[in-house]
Amino acid sequence: MTAPATARDRTGTPPGPAWREDPYAGALHAGHGPLFLRRDDGWLLPLDVERWCADADAADESVLARCGGSVLDIGCGPGRLVAALAGRGHTALGVDVSPAAVKRTVRRGGTALCRSVFEPLPGERRWATALLVDGNIGIGGDPVALLRRVAGILAPSGRLIAEAAAVEVDERCEVRLDDGRGGLGTPFPWARVGPGALLHHAARAGWAVTRAWTAAGRHFAELAPGPQSSGGP
Repeated sequence: MTAPATARDRTGTPPGPAWREDPYAGALHAGHGPLFLRRDDGWLLPLDVERWCADADAADESVLARCGGSVLDIGCGPGRLVAALAGRGHTALGVDVSPAAVKRTVRRGGTALCRSVFEPLPGERRWATALLVDGNIGIGGDPVALLRRVAGILAPSGRLIAEAAAVEVDERCEVRLDDGRGGLGTPFPWARVGPGALLHHAARAGWAVTRAWTAAGRHFAELAPGPQSSGGP
């Protein structure tokens, strides 16, 4: 999980330190939470650091089985999916704005780059599969802009596997990382998108849904770039 607040966003905003802050790096170093996203009104969303730091689980396996060819994991976090894909012979690259996440991915045997999805990436227009899991459809607080950017990264015949929130929600907000012990990161934009909202935003961005499924209570959709999909704003 990651957010482009630490790199240039789609409007060219200069980088900020949000996901480089100690709450996230500390949780990855420990391998567990507590870690939350905190809205300005005090609402907290628990982040599943333990699952991110563990090996791929049954729900992850349903995603891995759909990955074909070269795979770009956007917001790879500590790299469980990148490492699993590399172990299966895929060319796989994780991108994350957190140096701690990139370091942990490499330590697990994966390849990762410390960069925002909104910055230039290696192999643009050649990736066969892209992943937006663990809430990463929320990157930048604008799902349509993110989906259009991903369309510009994939090969014309590529596929995107995106994970929706477990509940039906369509929210854009400003959040901070919160370690539950008084440690707060800097504010950054985020979005939460449920299954129906994901399909709605995908259609707006020019994507076609090829499959949707649920595994272990998690909701996924496989998307293909449609004729109107592009990498532009």
